[in-house]
Amino acid sequence: MRTRSGNLYPVEDNNNISGRKRKGRDLTGARKVNCRKRGKPSSGGVDNFDRLPDELVLSILTFVGSRADCPADFLAVLATCKRFRGLGYDSSVLSKASAETFGVTAKNWSESAHQFLKRCSDAGNVEACYTLGMIRFYCFQNWQNGASLMAKAAMSSHAPALYSLAVIHFNGSGGSKSKKDLGGGVSLCARAAFLGHIDALRELGHCLQDGYGVTQNITEGRRFLVQANARELAVARSTIPSALVPGDWLKLNPVLIRRGNTLIPGCPLLSDFGCNVIPEYHPANRFLASWFANRVPSPELLICSHAGCGRPETRMQEFRRCAACGVVNYCSRACQAQDWKMRHHKECRQLMRFHNVIAGGGNVNPNRVENNVGQR
Repeated sequence: MRTRSGNLYPVEDNNNISGRKRKGRDLTGARKVNCRKRGKPSSGGVDNFDRLPDELVLSILTFVGSRADCPADFLAVLATCKRFRGLGYDSSVLSKASAETFGVTAKNWSESAHQFLKRCSDAGNVEACYTLGMIRFYCFQNWQNGASLMAKAAMSSHAPALYSLAVIHFNGSGGSKSKKDLGGGVSLCARAAFLGHIDALRELGHCLQDGYGVTQNITEGRRFLVQANARELAVARSTIPSALVPGDWLKLNPVLIRRGNTLIPGCPLLSDFGCNVIPEYHPANRFLASWFANRVPSPELLICSHAGCGRPETRMQEFRRCAACGVVNYCSRACQAQDWKMRHHKECRQLMRFHNVIAGGGNVNPNRVENNVGQR
């Protein structure tokens, strides 16, 4: 028997195969290399990724960190390779990270999350300074360090930090009642309002109306309240797609204004209770609200009743109380106005009727409640 290795078979001309292919071999008879598999570089070869300059990789990581939707997105990029992991913690990357990149929730809070937030703060990230300052001030009662971090952010014209410091000055948080600085609170609130902070505009408007820490000017106070409502409406329209918004989200609630003995309908924008806009809370406030949902700093200390705030008292009877029902507490007039618009105006009348029936005082005028929304 002759085998295929014998010499009796005719030799084919490699140049005249007429389209016939040999499986696994090229025209010269050598075995083909599977092109779908990446061949290992030779010992002297260099990967093209290693040739990229560090400046280009840093710019890419900075872009990713500034637009990440959650910490997992940014950490997934750092876990891709050793070079990403080394350059991802560069100060130029962490200084531009968005609030969502280090926006850890209270449920997932850990020492590693604390250290990552601290590294972002040390890199000069303004949002990280403010978030870490709020956490240390209210969650860990480290008032001096937390206030200094918020002041560091405020020096960079960070509007939420300026407003939070104004609230601390108004309430004397972290100290005794004698530590209240109404003039300093108004000044910080005015700086935040100049930067367009909605709660600061609303707080400043109420301060001017009530003459709280500043000379009373009702007309100017109403103007700031109108600006706050108009800016709130513009932000809601620009951030929320109209297709995802229910039809009655922009329903106007006419406000009855008393002129003598008659009630006339007023412009809804001239009050804080006009437009049912969907609120957007800062990640730091969401963290505080989640942190104190299951943690009570002390049985004697209360939490701000506004669901989107989360600030706790640092001493007894620090916050304002609703003058009508006396049940809810607020850290500021801005939180009070927001909570009244979103929730409390439905509950306060019922609570007043309940307390009034117990006291035997008779009926209550519900229109009087809207003007009795708080005292310090």
